[in-house]
This record gives sequence, structure tokens and C-alpha cells, in this order.
Amino acid sequence: MSRLPALATLLALALLPCRAAEPLTVGSKRFTESYLLAEIVRQTAAGTDEGPVLHKPGLGNTAILLGALRAGSIDLYPEYTGTIARDILRLPNVPPLPELNARLAALGLQASVPLGFNNSYGLALRATQAEALGLTRLSELRNHPTLRYGLSQEFLGRADGWPGLQQAYGLAPVRPRGLDHGLAYEAIAQQQVDVIDIYTTDAKLTPYGLRVLVDDARYFPRYEAVLLHRADLPARHPQRWAALQSLQGRISEEAMRRMNGAAELAQQPFPAVAAQFLAAPSNTTAPDAASPPRPGFWQRLGGPDLWRLGLEHLALVFLSLGVSIVVGVPLGILAARHPRAESLILGITGMLQTIPSLALLAILIPVTGRIGLVPAFIALAVYALLPIVRNTHAGLRQVPAGLRQAAQALGLSRRQILRLVELPLATPTLLAGVKTSAVLNVGTATIAAFIGAGGYGERIVTGLALNDHALLLAGAIPVALLALGIEAAFRLGERGLLPAGWRLPR
Repeated sequence: MSRLPALATLLALALLPCRAAEPLTVGSKRFTESYLLAEIVRQTAAGTDEGPVLHKPGLGNTAILLGALRAGSIDLYPEYTGTIARDILRLPNVPPLPELNARLAALGLQASVPLGFNNSYGLALRATQAEALGLTRLSELRNHPTLRYGLSQEFLGRADGWPGLQQAYGLAPVRPRGLDHGLAYEAIAQQQVDVIDIYTTDAKLTPYGLRVLVDDARYFPRYEAVLLHRADLPARHPQRWAALQSLQGRISEEAMRRMNGAAELAQQPFPAVAAQFLAAPSNTTAPDAASPPRPGFWQRLGGPDLWRLGLEHLALVFLSLGVSIVVGVPLGILAARHPRAESLILGITGMLQTIPSLALLAILIPVTGRIGLVPAFIALAVYALLPIVRNTHAGLRQVPAGLRQAAQALGLSRRQILRLVELPLATPTLLAGVKTSAVLNVGTATIAAFIGAGGYGERIVTGLALNDHALLLAGAIPVALLALGIEAAFRLGERGLLPAGWRLPR
């Protein structure tokens, strides 16, 4: 019995390193400021001795980040009090931080470390057009119902976004175009839209010559930047939490605007901008937007992350494809053999194909309790099912009835007929379905970057956030080449595996 305390002590000492090595995971939305704030948080927390600090960038919108936070897939992310009150808690106003935290406690969350600046929503249009129309206030928009609106998808659906704004100001029932925030500035500069939603700390307002309309009805609340985190974070990571307290009140609006400019206009990497800010001697000092730009297109295309992203992309595509084959081929066989099951199986797989990819990913985060590979893997496996199931079903139904009858006359069982007659004859059509699923999955896998699953979608998501065409192409071109390579590999495999008479016409 005397050995038990000693064993317990040894076990506790053995477990201490595992607890100390627990990573802290920071998330961010897919716009420039969120990337930068998350990098500032990561680098600040990484200065302690409590283990690695990870940044999961560009995780879509508020719903995805909130689901990841509540599931424990991330520990914290930069958020705004207005968004917490209006979009998460559905409150009519923005109460003080203690009251927000009292309501967040039911979700197991807390908002802490006010960073020192307010970044509100607003509507803006070209200054020349505003001058010609005499527009200075939001209430004056009701006198110009023909203006074309280009609004971000999140703003169109938020409780504190377009629906409430339209009602508060009595605006005409126009149908805005949904645009990614990073692309809206290009759209208004090219006069494709007239009014866009903006953040008041955006760096492009002055260079693009835009006028922000006064919110004379005070519809938009204050959006004070804070850290939204799991309630147990301070207890789990005491040293990191103490380090994060140093960020309280440190970032001014001007500093945030300059950091956004350094990333968007001078195209400096997010980690570099964050490091320069943390090394600055005062709160108002921030990187200069006139710093040297990032490397050009060819340097980005062949950047150090090329092979890592490629391996992640291939893993997502082929692991999910393998599961789709294992599930889809038996379903196709079942549909071909049982007419009653045919409409049900084909109908369900067709319906799954119509679910929007981002919506499915958002649903899978709370279901699986995590972000990253697992929900992305499930989503891709679901999207790959339809071509495999339908082609398996079609291939088996095309087998002549006379061949089945001849096999039965030879005394073969149903299982033997399937294995020796039907499946070999259906193989060309079945393989065509597998090939279609593989090529489609290459493109669909880019969406996985919105929940931190990696792949070439990381470059595309970041390029969208920065409106960086070179980075977008550096992500899109490898995806296209990968799809062409997989198509060619299937053609070569078809030549080696199938007799010439069995191959489908090109």
C-alpha cells in the first residue's frame, strides 16, 4: 500500500509535460484586420513557455468561428462587442462588457482584453458621385432608389446588417449584390456598384476616394475590439493569459488603419506586420504602408508552402474519395438490384449534392466537435457520392439481361454473377464516376480552407481577403493543374486496366 502515493506522484509528474504542451489555438475570420489581430495575439502568447500557439486563419464568418469556439476546436479569436451583442446574443443594444459576459456565460464563453479601438460598420460610395448627388448621410439614400448596392454576404445576413438598416432608414426594397468584402472596393472603383459596406478602419477608404455616409440615426452600435474566448482559457493557460493582458488598450484606430494598409496596400505578410507593431515603442506606432511589397507572382506560386499545401490537398481529395467509393459502390449496387430502393438512394445522394458547401461545413463543426480535417473530410466524401452511386447504378443496369440469364443457366449464384459478370462489364462506367468525383473534389477541397483544413484554398482565401490577384492565382493555378493531372492519371490507368473494347468513348 505504501507504493500507491509514490506511483500517483510519478503519474502526475509524467502527465505534467503533456498538459504544459497543450497548444493554444487562435482563430480568425477572412478579412485583413482579423488576420492581423489573430497574428498579434499568437505572437504575444507565443512568448511564454507553455507550449505551441497555433493560428487557424480565414475560418469563414461569425457562425463558423462561434461553432469552432464552442466545440473547443479553437480557444479564442478577435471579435467586436457589437457583433457579440447583435449577431451572437441577438440583443437590441450593446450593453457594457460585464453584462455581455453574464450572458455569454451560458455559452461557456467570455469577452475580455479590450484592445483599444472601435471598428464600426458603415456605407460608402465614390466621393465624386456623393458630391454630385449631394449625399452625406445614410437617411438621404432613400431619395436615390436607383443606386446599386454591393454588400458583403455576412452583412446581408447579420441581425445588425442590411435588413435592419433598410428598415431603420426606410430604404427602397432594392436587391443588393453579394460581394466578398475584399472584392467590393474593386467593384466600386470600376463603377460596377455604387454603395458598399465598409469597416471604419479600412485602409482603402482614402486611396479609393470614398465617402463614408454619416449614420445620422445611429443605427450601428460601437464595435469595440475584444478577445472572445472559452471561459476556462485563463485557468488552462495562465502564463499566456497574463501575456495577453498586455494588449489591453494598446491598439488605437490609427494604428489599426495603418496595419491594414501595410497588409493590403504594401502587401506585407500578416506575421511581419504584427511583429513590427509589437516591436513598436508606442501604441500609435504601426508599420508604414509604403514598405516594400511582397514577392511577385512566380515567387508566390513556388513559395515554401507549395508542397505542404499540395500534400494537404491531395490527402483531402483521395481520403474522402476512398470513403465515397467504399460507401457509393454498394449503394449503387443496391439501387440497381432493388427498384424500391432506387429512387430513395438516388434521391438522397442527389439532395446531399445540393447542400451549399459552406453551410454543410458550418453544420458539421458542432456535429463533429472540431474544425479542420474531420468536417472537411466528411463534406468532401458526401459531395463525391453522387457520381459514384449513379454511375455504378447506370453501369449495372446496362448489362444485358441475356448475359445474366446465361450465367444463371451455368449455375452461378447471384453473388458470383455480380462479381464475375456484372461488375466487370460495369467497370468502365463506374470508373468514369470515380474520375468525375475525383476531379470535382479537387475544386471543392479549396472550400475546406474556410474551416482550417489546409490545401491550396489557404492561398485563395487569403487572396480574397486582401484582394490580391497574384496570391489568388498562386492558389488557383495549382488546383487546376492538379485536376488536369488526376484526369490524365485516370486515363492512363484506364488504358492499363481495361481492354480496348471496354473503354468508354472519349
